[in-house]
Amino acid sequence: MSKSSISGIIAAAIVIISAFLPWISVHADGQHFVFTGLQSEGSAFGEPGKLSIVVSAMAILLFLVPKAWSPRVNLFISAFLAAWAFRNMLLFSRCEMGICPEQKIGLWLSLIAALAVFGCVLWNWKTLVK
Repeated sequence: MSKSSISGIIAAAIVIISAFLPWISVHADGQHFVFTGLQSEGSAFGEPGKLSIVVSAMAILLFLVPKAWSPRVNLFISAFLAAWAFRNMLLFSRCEMGICPEQKIGLWLSLIAALAVFGCVLWNWKTLVK
């Protein structure tokens, strides 16, 4: 197992952990709301952390499989994970009706770690083109 595979596994684990951390906090109508990737009651965000956890677990499994096809599939999986994290960043950090949320560490950590997973797959390019 290469160093970039180990780094990719660690980054995917960070994406999973970040789903449980606070993503944004909103002060509206005298109330304070804190949303995570898995808890967003009172909003229309849904629970995007569930998909992040599933896709990250798939990426971890593909990093561990020593077959020729696994890096190629992991390229698609990690690209989807990075796009999903970017979508979550855009969705959760936008202002609505003059109320702008305060971005928390979980949202940024999710995006950075998802991009790191994608970077680790690209770093293993030699195994992709065999």
